[in-house]
This record gives sequence, structure tokens and C-alpha cells, in this order.
Amino acid sequence: MKADVYQKITDQIVTALEQGVRPWHQPWQVEHSAGRITRPLRSNGMAYGGVNVLMLWSAAMEKRYAAPIWMTFKQALELKAHVKKGEKGSLVVYADKIIRTETDAKTGEEAERAIPFMKGYTVFNVEQIEGLPEHYYGKPEARPESVERIEHADSFLAATRANIVHGGSRACYVPSTDNIHMPCIDFFRDAVSYYAVRLHETVHWTRHESRLNRDFGRKRFGDEGYAMEELVAELGSAFLCADLALTPEVREEHASYVASWIKVLKNDKRAIFTAASHAQRAADFLHGLQLNSATGTEGAADVAA
Repeated sequence: MKADVYQKITDQIVTALEQGVRPWHQPWQVEHSAGRITRPLRSNGMAYGGVNVLMLWSAAMEKRYAAPIWMTFKQALELKAHVKKGEKGSLVVYADKIIRTETDAKTGEEAERAIPFMKGYTVFNVEQIEGLPEHYYGKPEARPESVERIEHADSFLAATRANIVHGGSRACYVPSTDNIHMPCIDFFRDAVSYYAVRLHETVHWTRHESRLNRDFGRKRFGDEGYAMEELVAELGSAFLCADLALTPEVREEHASYVASWIKVLKNDKRAIFTAASHAQRAADFLHGLQLNSATGTEGAADVAA
């Protein structure tokens, strides 16, 4: 592609943040005639991952699409449908690599080297396409009011076996004790808000050296390493909320958080790709821990402060 994919996507996300929009919040409800929806879906029903989730959520919010399914121009034609005249598509990306044979200047030996790069292509939301089978256009159903506890979210968090200390008014992960501190659920305006915050802190919990050993070189509160870790936790929580069919309201983060994210993204056009990749890795790690629950392993320790 002629345009720099990294820069284009970074610019789009920075613009959204500067306008007060979090482009990582799921824009649709979770029920659709195609089934229970988590993340943006390809035409074959497979979910997108990583930075593509952010890009398509952002496009859906901007253009007010209710449907979560996307496809290429060619895929629409294969279904005997067509993109409406004048519609503009949305960018998604995938990683690829080229293999180059290089000769060592000193030894004269040849060796192959893989050079990774990012490639982009265009997809259209099904609401931009005419003539598709009816189930592609299914509107999301209204969700019932949240109950005080959400059983499947509790089960997911219990299976991680993260140590939780309930009490006080502050939510945080403390690396020195490897504990997550959370206010009691009654302190939150609704149950979904509680789980969104707890998932955010659980993504922080995955950074421990015994788990994903994630370190952005953070030295002090508010530096770029701190901002990157907060961005990973924010994205990871958004991915997991979607996977668990939770639709939290946008939290009012401190202005300094948003400002620090914008600074990091402007300074490094690849930062959002790095953050999304780490967030995906954290979400996958936590999903992997769910195997414990299937074998009857006890859940997380839950300690009252």
C-alpha cells in the first residue's frame, strides 16, 4: 500500500481519543440473529483479533452500524450481493513476511531472513451491502437489565485463580504482593461496571514475571511505560468484556490517562499495534486458564479486606 498503514491507523485512533471517543468500546449489543456476538466478525463467522477489533469497533461507532459482520467487495459478489454505490470501506490489516536471501559480507555464506510487514485491505459492513441473505442484517436484541452478579463472568474470573482483596475504594493490581484490590461490588453503579474494572486489573495481573512477563520499562507513575501498560489493560478489558457479552458504559478516566495515551501514540506509530497485540495475548492467556474450571479446579482466592 502507498499509505503507511501504521501511521494511518494510529492517526485514526488519536483523532478519536482527541474527540473524547474510546475506539475500543464495543458499539453494538451482544445479541444478533447470527448468534451471540463478541467481536467484529468476518463473513465466515470467524472473529477479528488485535488492532482490527479496534478499527472495526471505531468504524461502527462512527457510522452507527448495528451489524457486527464485515466482508470484502469480492466476498459480497460471491454471495450474489453488491456494495451500495458511493459506500466507502474500512481498513483492516494482517501481518505477512517476505523471505530474502542475503550474503554475509565476511564469510560469503548465504542465509535466508524473514522480513515482517503489515498489509492492509478494505472491508465493508453488511449494512453497506445489498442483496445478502437476511440473517446477515439481523438487528441486535434488547438486553435485560443486569443482575447483581453475573454468573458466567464470576466463573471466568474465578478460573484465573488471581488473588482478590475486596475492600476499600481503590481498584489496582499490586505486583509486590501479586494481589488485585477491588472495592466491593456494591460500590459500583451496576454489576457490569464492576466486572469491566476487575477485568482491567486482571489484565494487569498477567504482566507478572511468572505469567506473561510484560514490561514496558516503566520507571514512575505517568511515564510512557506506565501509559502503555494502562493502554494494554484498557484494550484487554474491552476485548474480554466483548468475549463475555458485557457492554459496560464508557468510564470517565482521568484526563491525564487519555493525554498520556495520545502522547504515546503520537510518538510511536506502532504503539497501538504493540498494545493491541499484548492485550490480545493477555486475553488469550486468561481464556487459556478456563481449562482449570472444566477439571473442577478451585477458583480464585477472594479475601475480604
